[in-house]
Amino acid sequence: MAAEGGGKEMNEIKTQFTTREGVYKLLTHSEYSRPNRVPFNSQGSNPVKVSFVNVNDQSGNGDRICFNVGRELYFYIYKGVRKAADLSKPIDKRIYKGTQPTCHDFNPLTATAESVSLLVGFSAGQVQLIDPIKKETSKLFNEERLIDKSRVTCVRWVPGSESLFLVAHSSGSMYLYNVENTCGTTAPHYQLLKQGENYAVHTCKSKSARNPLLRWTVGEGALNEFAFSPDGKFLACASQDGFLRVFGFDAAELHGTMKSYFGGLLCVCWSPDGRYIVAGGEDDLVTVWSFSDCRVIARGHGHKSWVSVVAFDHCTTSVEDGDPPEFSGSDEDFHEQIHFGAGRDRANSAHSRLSKRNSTDSRPVSVTYRFGSVGQDTQLCLWDLTEDILFPHLPLSRTRTHTNVMSATTSPPATGQTTTTTTTVSTTNPSGTNGKDNASNSSTSGNPANSLPSTLPRSNSLPHSSAPTGGSTPNSHTGSSSNSNSSSTKGNSIIDSAFIATGVSKFATLSLHDSRKERHEKDHKRNHSMGHISSKSSDKLNQLSSSRTAKAEVAKTLGTTLCPRMEDVPLLEPLVCKKIAHERLTVLIFLEDCLVTACQEGFVCTWARPGKVGLLSSQNNPANSPSGTVV
Repeated sequence: MAAEGGGKEMNEIKTQFTTREGVYKLLTHSEYSRPNRVPFNSQGSNPVKVSFVNVNDQSGNGDRICFNVGRELYFYIYKGVRKAADLSKPIDKRIYKGTQPTCHDFNPLTATAESVSLLVGFSAGQVQLIDPIKKETSKLFNEERLIDKSRVTCVRWVPGSESLFLVAHSSGSMYLYNVENTCGTTAPHYQLLKQGENYAVHTCKSKSARNPLLRWTVGEGALNEFAFSPDGKFLACASQDGFLRVFGFDAAELHGTMKSYFGGLLCVCWSPDGRYIVAGGEDDLVTVWSFSDCRVIARGHGHKSWVSVVAFDHCTTSVEDGDPPEFSGSDEDFHEQIHFGAGRDRANSAHSRLSKRNSTDSRPVSVTYRFGSVGQDTQLCLWDLTEDILFPHLPLSRTRTHTNVMSATTSPPATGQTTTTTTTVSTTNPSGTNGKDNASNSSTSGNPANSLPSTLPRSNSLPHSSAPTGGSTPNSHTGSSSNSNSSSTKGNSIIDSAFIATGVSKFATLSLHDSRKERHEKDHKRNHSMGHISSKSSDKLNQLSSSRTAKAEVAKTLGTTLCPRMEDVPLLEPLVCKKIAHERLTVLIFLEDCLVTACQEGFVCTWARPGKVGLLSSQNNPANSPSGTVV
């Protein structure tokens, strides 16, 4: 689902987009950047990152924002959707020489209106602890670069701690620090504490307490990002070797692993209830991994380049008690009830009910998770993870068809309407063009000629690897096709149609365990629906696998639970896929009233959630209408 239309429109930057909740609008007055508002020449500089903290001040305007641009670090009051940004008055501004800030993190436990603890990591390996409100620097860690000389890729306070923090480097090592300890004047000596498959944890040998407390070496190549689980007990690490590794943090034990389709993993995040992890990277995909099952449950394709950030939206994760209700109205009506019914309490109750769901196995609630991703292709994608993906073994009648929304702008198809778009995206793709682009331009068409049932999950374009032998997804569609014309849901996706149309003849008579290796090469290209993944993947794999051992490793993991083949897991499509910047995107953060994005030019943009845009209407003027273009 790229931007509607073609040609010039495709390259136009969007200032609003629509989902089933309503319209998200860019607030041009709430743009944060360097005070001169001049686009930053980002060649060779580190990614722009953004951190938020709430200092709980009594005025009700307690949000603070920190962002780095090149050698500069800024700290402002964040007014969000309430008031226009005043860039002339940063609370603190720092310019560094010889090294650049690469990442930062506030400690929410110690933040007050008078003082905040901000950790800043640098390109030369140091970590600074500063207080931008008091305008003081309290400590510098790894100052002599005796602990690690490589760039800091990620820094985070350990959840629930006022003094412990974790730092990852491009060397592939992570270090646990205590702000109370010094780093010592000599290089640390380490003693092995724990070792496992492709990781080791060492303690620092020292007579007196010193940093680092622990050194983790994880995988091969850079450790690009890590994220703590919501309860703080687990740690997910995304590495340049393409592996996601999830550890029990205190015991330093490996819980599970996943391998990217190809290339490195660049970003990782947890669902609000800790049940799912999403990772993105150099395969242009977002991959959803189940924490409890330790397996890939879905992949999403919408980006045309590397995925730089993934994040869950806590506020749009909808949760319902009991069995899904029967519902006959339109999608918009249904989601209006869910999303506008409870306001702020909904997000909190959603979180508590997700926790409740976590403690039982009997599915007391039904869940839709919303997450987003941004990439180097300057696009923002929003995704829904729905029950048809989470619980693929349920009877089809229980799948919630109202979650199969491609876009709030599409209209229900007329009964019996047919379309020929299946040939447009035919998986052989003779023209050599990207099948996804064709699909996006005809995404409003109705059910295809073979009358797919609406109850078939939109995203389950391929048979599940766990489906019973001989009974793949296309077979189940023939059993329930009588429901197809009574549906009030949106038209099934084009990609879905193409898969099922070619899949009926191909898979119906084959057991899933048939000689898959023999037909892999042929099917891999034909079955792909997005022609450019298969051709691109072989190119990148060849670059990646310069040595024979690397090639052997890739061959070993593809087709296993570590890295299932594309046809073995459902392929998600983005609900929204919009070009929103001129330069590559490096930030995506979901807040209560808005979502925040930032690009490498140094512009931090605020997008008001549906219904929240009126808060800034007093400042708006015609020149800044939503149809304008971001400059």
